[in-house]
Amino acid sequence: MSNGSSNAVGWFTLLQPAHPREDLFIRTDDPHLGDVVEFWRGNADALTLGRAVLVGFPQDEGVRRNHGRPGAAEAPGQIRHWLYRMPTSDCAADIDLAPGCLLDAGDVRITEDLEDSQNALAEVIAGVLRSGAIPIVLGGGHETAYGHYLGYLAAHKPPGILNIDAHLDVRPFTPGHGHSGSPFRQALEHPSDPLPGNRYVCLGAQAHAVSRQHYAFAREHGCVIHWCAALRNRLLQHFEAERDRLQANGCHIYVTIDADAVHSAEVPGVSAPNVSGLSGVEVTGCARSAGANPMVSSLDVVEINPRHDRDGQSARWGALVMWNFLMGIAVRHEQLTTC
Repeated sequence: MSNGSSNAVGWFTLLQPAHPREDLFIRTDDPHLGDVVEFWRGNADALTLGRAVLVGFPQDEGVRRNHGRPGAAEAPGQIRHWLYRMPTSDCAADIDLAPGCLLDAGDVRITEDLEDSQNALAEVIAGVLRSGAIPIVLGGGHETAYGHYLGYLAAHKPPGILNIDAHLDVRPFTPGHGHSGSPFRQALEHPSDPLPGNRYVCLGAQAHAVSRQHYAFAREHGCVIHWCAALRNRLLQHFEAERDRLQANGCHIYVTIDADAVHSAEVPGVSAPNVSGLSGVEVTGCARSAGANPMVSSLDVVEINPRHDRDGQSARWGALVMWNFLMGIAVRHEQLTTC
């Protein structure tokens, strides 16, 4: 991995910098995230302990390889569009985001080679984790997750993975390459640093979306599976129980949210629509809880597909997930300052 200097980090060159949107209307009585976000230009001093760092991964080659619906590569821009229109406070919970709480690092520069793009994401994730900041990744397909995992390995931080997903994503390579359905198999079978099976949790798996072979593979490796039917109206309870278990095992917790876990009536614009998924509100509640816990080191949201969205509904939901995670981080900071 590249080393940073006092003025800039070398891996910043792997990123396409983000820029303020010109169509944001500024009102002093109604501040939005777009008014307070800092757009990063490579200054190492901006990577501070506990700061949220937004990274886009506009990649869906893995979805194509997995014979899904392309379009998820367009999600980072659309999620940002709605996120930066959201307020800097949650009045109902009496939470205010501090100025500069969010650093937008831009998007990973994507190449035609998926594996090169994943390695670039890994280098960015590793750099952010080493600084003590909190990476928040906007996918992209779920191939995002393998690059995210490689970043933890590069940073020498053993992760536990909480995946909210209708699928286990432990498919074999096809043909000879990873894809959006294989990231956790790749982590579990990593040649030098395989993820222990009991450190991979899938919450929301759907019986109609999991084959016998994939289920057997996950069970043989000791993975933890919570079926969707058992989680309805109790998702947060199970999420926090598994988070606490991973925390007790000394894991740095990586939360990954696949939008296809949510019912298509709420989140229609995804690579693989789900007609019997989880509640979108329950999932955003998990994001809030994750943000508030100091052992949660990173988050990504994947598989939102703007090409198949309806009035920006799915991208708006992705922005709401991010907003709730940021509000949770604000609570984390408040708890630390009052200790």
